[in-house]
Amino acid sequence: MRLPDSAAHQSLSSLVSPFLVQTHFQHNLFFDGAASELSSVRAILRLRFYGEDLKNAERCVVCLKSKAVIVDGVSTVAEDEEELDPSVGRAIWANPDLIGSTGGCRILRRVREEFGVKEESGYVCLGGFKNIRVVYDWNGLKLEVDQTLFGFGTLYEIECETTEPQKAKEMIEGLLKGHGIPYSFSKMSKFAIFRAGKLPLSVNLSNPCFPSLIVVLSYLRLTWINLIATDHDFVEVLCDCINLECMLSTRLLLCTRIWGIILS
Repeated sequence: MRLPDSAAHQSLSSLVSPFLVQTHFQHNLFFDGAASELSSVRAILRLRFYGEDLKNAERCVVCLKSKAVIVDGVSTVAEDEEELDPSVGRAIWANPDLIGSTGGCRILRRVREEFGVKEESGYVCLGGFKNIRVVYDWNGLKLEVDQTLFGFGTLYEIECETTEPQKAKEMIEGLLKGHGIPYSFSKMSKFAIFRAGKLPLSVNLSNPCFPSLIVVLSYLRLTWINLIATDHDFVEVLCDCINLECMLSTRLLLCTRIWGIILS
């Protein structure tokens, strides 16, 4: 589940603080074949380093993910993980072609054998992002509250690995709704957002400004709606308002713009 901003993130963090287990500083780096051999079949190779400083991280985990699907905020993905010597991980970061020759790692061997990356073309590092993950043991669930730092913005999310995703989803929704914390369902993975290069817009139906927008727009005749659809500046403003960070100044700008369209 996605949280709209740092205020919602702080509200949730304060609420579940008695259940704090630990905080992880994660550096995620992603790799592919030079000819996109992994991504072309919806697979991802990730090296995750643990520590505030990637160059001095004391732990590294290599992960191979494939066929990820997100439906109503619930992600299903085949995931295979293995510990890797951090010095080996950093060497691969510096020279991705070492993926093709590094021994002693089952997952790297899988990559070489299953995805047909040719030795002459080799591997590439796609880059990555930092994530601050705070883990809580709440009502039998392992809640992971993430603050993900991309080069183009910060994302706030709740993750929970469980064998009963629907039950966990209902419990987390109840917690958020019960304390007035806004949220929306994730539709893209962190990796997909990273590759897109921008934070996704999302609609939060619990935002008090959203129903009011629906009421205002319902009074517009079809002609005006068509005008809105062709006015890109207006659409951007509307998206900002429907998004999870609706400020009073933005709402006033929206109303002014709608009135201008009606009078034109």
